[in-house]
This record gives sequence, structure tokens and C-alpha cells, in this order.
Amino acid sequence: MAPHDIRRPFKRAAISDQQKRRELSLQRQAQNRTEAQLQARRLASSILSFPNHNSDPQPLDLVPEPIVEEPETDATGDISEIDIRHAARLKGSEARRWFASQLMLPEWMIDVPDRLNEDWYVFARPAGKRCFVVSSNGTTVSRLRNGSLLHRFPSALPNGARTRESSRSGQSYCILDCIFHESDQTYYVIDMVCWAGISFYECTAEFRFFWMNSKLVESGACVGPSTYHRYRFSLVPVYSCDHEGLQTAYTGAVPYLKDGLLFYNKHAHYQTGNTPLVLVWKDESCSQYVIDTDNKGQVPNQQQVVLELQDNGQLVTSDDPPVVLGCLNATFIQETGLQSGNLVRFAVNDGGLTFVDGKLEKADLHYIGKVHRARAFADSYSKIVFQYMVRHSPLRIEHLFASIGSPSEQESNEVEMVG
Repeated sequence: MAPHDIRRPFKRAAISDQQKRRELSLQRQAQNRTEAQLQARRLASSILSFPNHNSDPQPLDLVPEPIVEEPETDATGDISEIDIRHAARLKGSEARRWFASQLMLPEWMIDVPDRLNEDWYVFARPAGKRCFVVSSNGTTVSRLRNGSLLHRFPSALPNGARTRESSRSGQSYCILDCIFHESDQTYYVIDMVCWAGISFYECTAEFRFFWMNSKLVESGACVGPSTYHRYRFSLVPVYSCDHEGLQTAYTGAVPYLKDGLLFYNKHAHYQTGNTPLVLVWKDESCSQYVIDTDNKGQVPNQQQVVLELQDNGQLVTSDDPPVVLGCLNATFIQETGLQSGNLVRFAVNDGGLTFVDGKLEKADLHYIGKVHRARAFADSYSKIVFQYMVRHSPLRIEHLFASIGSPSEQESNEVEMVG
């Protein structure tokens, strides 16, 4: 190996346009000026009033309400076009799809981002139930990504319990993006959408994490359960994605079960839906579930994918815009009783996925059947590719460290920059 090759940064061959979409996403958020405050207020209202529990007021000292599935209804158009103020009227699949789309959902890391050690944070993602937590009008409500109620409880969050100090103003509310960890009954906060009525949709992750770390501790929400604070909230240790930070996130001890690593672009705003500015990565050392399992918890012999059937017979992913992986003819659709909008499961046959110039050229798929109606979305393209890579050519932790460089190389680069 030539001397000048020794410090050449690792670069894995691209199999997607993930880096290009990261750059476009940053450009769009710089251009967009949404009504962030109104968006946060409407989301909080919808979380508090979503119609999957009794409408009668509930005493705060009751046990948490059970999760109830809503009856299925037919789709009535593009769910993204439905005004957020009418979300409480939705039921079944429409309600689940609308609510899940309000979360910022990570793409799966299928290539290593440029400037990983400069522009990205990393932390160990807690295993558990992803949910929104809203405190308002003296109560706190948590809802899963399908809109189902998880808990209704008092908390130390702003306006989260009926105490003398709590505000009765509807303007004082809080929205947190959390993962509920069942074994220690703790809400691990991974992001902040709104605090004390102030929206953070258009703030960078760098600012949101700084604010979250200071305000959550000040509020007293991180202390143990008490009369006016049913569940404990906890911050997740976040690190700059240099060699030391990545090593700590990957191997360091945490009080929860890990489910992979989350990578946040420091400049990313809180964007609803899938975003390439937040990435999830897994291997066997940091996650119990690297490869998708079936409903019995077993890893199937063949990779399985879930796609959405469109009017023209095309099978697409949940991305925006969607990626087409195949097409069903009208006869097959009629024989199987499928309808537009159905989520359909396929197995990836021996032909696998074929990529040409970094793009998917064809997929060898075998029809299995419709998925359970409780599911809200098809798989994303990045998830399908990541699962395929895990079985054939996984992106390993060594590749991530190689893209960052060794600690000595980083120190040398810093000296050169200062000089």
C-alpha cells in the first residue's frame, strides 16, 4: 500500500442516493418556513383527544388505560393532505397512518454519511415503545405511533399535573418524542418537539438537544415516581460521532436494553415522516433484533418485505416519493382479492435485489399475503436494502470507525486545520 493511501478515508461503494437526499433535505429545511407554533399546538390537541378511549374524564390515579384497536375503515384519499385539525375524526388505518406520520422516522443507514465525525451525533437507542408524550391542562398523555393510548398520568413536565403551581392556560404544554422502556417503567426522551408552548420544529438538533438536557432536569421530570409524577423520564447520553463518541455509544453501559445506534445530523430540524438526516444502524452486538422476525419471533429463511399496492398495480415503499419494487397484473389482483392501498408481504427469492449504478434495478419477489390491518405503513426502501445487506454484505461497525479515522488521525487533522 502506498504511503499516501494509509490515511485515505474509508468509502464503501454507494448502493443508493441516500447522501444526495441528505443534502436536498438540508436545503429544503433552510427554505421552508412552516407555521411551526400552530403545527405543535394542533399536534398536542390531537394527542390529547384522539378517539380511542372513553371520552369521559378519567381520574388521574386510575391504572393506565388499555390499548384499544379501532375498527378498520376504507381509505378516503391521501392521508398527508388531511388537515391536522381533523385528525381526531380519523379511525382505523387512516388514524394509524396519520399519527405515525407525525413522528420523525429514521432511515436505515445503508451508506456512511459524509463528515460523519463533524456533522453527526450518535447514541444508543433504547428498546421499547416509540411514542409522543404531551403534558397540558394538568395531565400527561402518551400515545404510540399508531395513535393508541399508552398511558394517562400526572407528571412533573410543564402543566403535566394538577398542582397549585400548574398553569390552566392551554398555551402551556409540552411535546416530547420518547421511547417507553417497559422493564424500568421509564420514558427515555430522544427528542423535543415543544416545551412550555414553544415549538422546536425549526430548530436544529444541536439546539434541541441542548435545550432538552437543561430543561428536562430543571423540571424535576427525571426524579423517581411520586404523587404528582407517575413515571420517571430520563435523558439518553448523546455523543459527537468522533472515535471516542462512537465507541462509547456502541460498547458503553446504559441502564436500558439497546436497540441499535441512532445518528442525528446536527443541523436537522424536526421533520415529520422518514428523513435521511436521522439514521438507525444495528448489528448483533447492540441489538437483539437485527434481522426482522415473523410473528413467532423467528427469523424467516428468506427476507420478507412489506409493500403497498397502488391503483396501477405497482408495489411501492413508504418513501416520499415511493420506490417501485414490482407490479402485479389485474388478474392476480382479482384472484387474490387485493385492493389499492393494501399492504402486501413478499419474500425475496434467490434472485435477490439487483443494483445498477447505485439504484435498484429489479427485485425477485414471491407473494405471501396481506399483512395485519394494524400495520400503518409499508417498509421504507432503506430498511429493505439494510435487511438485504445484513444477509449478504453488512455495513459493519469497522466500516463506521474507518470512515471517521483513528484518534491520532483526527488529532493530526485538527492540528493541520489550526496551523
